Amino acid sequence: MNKYYIGFDAGTQSVKVAIYSLNMECISECSYPTTIHSPQAGWVEMDIEEYFELTLKGIKECVKDFKNKGLDCKNIRGIFGDGIICGIAGIGKNGKPITPYINYLDSRCQSDVEELSHKNLDIWAKETGNSQPNCMFPAMIARWLIKNTHFSQDGAKFMHNAPYILMNLAGLSIENAFIDWGTMSGWGLGYDIYKKTWSDAQLKILEINNKYLPKIVKPWDIIGYLSEKSAQITGLPTGIPVCAGAGDTMQSMLGCGLLESNMAADVAGTCAMFCVSTNGINEELSRPETGLIFNSGSLENTYFYWGFIRTGGLALRWFKDNICNEIDNNSYFDTLSKRAEKIPVGSKGVLFLPYLTKGVGELSQASGAFLNLGLDSDQAILWRSVLEAIGYDYIGITDIYKKGGANISEITITEGGSKSRLWNQIKADMLNTKTKTLKKAGGAIMMNILTVAYALGDISDLKQEISKFLEIDQEFLPNEKNSQYYREVFNLRKKLLNEDMSNVFKTLNMIK
Repeated sequence: MNKYYIGFDAGTQSVKVAIYSLNMECISECSYPTTIHSPQAGWVEMDIEEYFELTLKGIKECVKDFKNKGLDCKNIRGIFGDGIICGIAGIGKNGKPITPYINYLDSRCQSDVEELSHKNLDIWAKETGNSQPNCMFPAMIARWLIKNTHFSQDGAKFMHNAPYILMNLAGLSIENAFIDWGTMSGWGLGYDIYKKTWSDAQLKILEINNKYLPKIVKPWDIIGYLSEKSAQITGLPTGIPVCAGAGDTMQSMLGCGLLESNMAADVAGTCAMFCVSTNGINEELSRPETGLIFNSGSLENTYFYWGFIRTGGLALRWFKDNICNEIDNNSYFDTLSKRAEKIPVGSKGVLFLPYLTKGVGELSQASGAFLNLGLDSDQAILWRSVLEAIGYDYIGITDIYKKGGANISEITITEGGSKSRLWNQIKADMLNTKTKTLKKAGGAIMMNILTVAYALGDISDLKQEISKFLEIDQEFLPNEKNSQYYREVFNLRKKLLNEDMSNVFKTLNMIK
């Protein structure tokens, strides 16, 4: 009997659904865009119920295609999904959302972050590996929702988007709300990363009642079975096992082959993330000034740090949609990159600042901006400057990793941004390090398929199975001359942002 599995990725810009066979053949796949609202400056809101509806729609479409190919849905063995690790919604007692879904793009809790940061508490780094509060942490979002909405009166649980989807697919009540141990670490604060438990001491400081938090499970735990209602909508038989799921970043790390410590990956998604795996908390990397985030992986005893640009990949979509007016034309990304290949290194002196929803740390007041424009500054030049902008922030992150003892000899690039040869080469040059992509570039969804197969006993060794899908597709070697040029510009850019522009941003934001 052939065995098939359903996986989904509930990301910031879209929900992707796919059906794979056990030998990792993609049978059917589809993707639907999400809706993002910005009701005021620094606020970003979504709808967690929309995530569930888009997942149902995606499963229904894939199942229809699956059946049209003459395949039997009785051979679909299980369902596994991943979602955003830094984002939550408040769920009411009836299991429905009573607050917007707020994720890492939102900055509304900045004052709370500053208030707690001034306390300089040691417990954060000791128990979580994250030394300071951060606007993107669900712990801070939950604290804000408790203080500023009716959640404390009507709310039951805070939930991430993938667990919410999976819970509803299985028809579970809110009392059975759950979160896997990797996604749990996406909270940033409020838990013990080694014990895989919520931390009463931290929660007391955060003023978050433990009753609002879901139970912690393993990614491969079976949390329920496809409900009759979900089965009717999707065209699947009832009773298909539904797994607990995982965090998107954690699954992407698996897809990059970060199975051992001291390996590096670039998750070129909406939030551009540069990750390095470790054996556990590294005191040097957990210092407040690094700005790095520390998480546990999907697999047991796996950990990694990551630096980020919140609107890294989103800046690319913003440019295509808002500047080029090509909202429904995703192929325009390729058009832009082909034109940008003819633009010299450095984008003819044009700099882009990718902080479209504000920066973090010392750059918390920063905004998006193009600098040093000229009459010849066309779309191609601006596009290359957008790609290079992410790389400049990556240079700073790489310097931090190296100071902490990480040996970064090569970087695996995954997710949507990995499809751009130009961007992959730019990163190799800017970081003066070999970059590579993989032939099996399915990223998180492929890892979801393997994980559910492991949950059901169809594969015995998940780590060994993942290793089979790490064949290199392309390698990009750094050009030393380009690397030196980018380093010089990086130093100038750093001085500009930290010294000359900080007061400008602050003043302009006051005017807003």
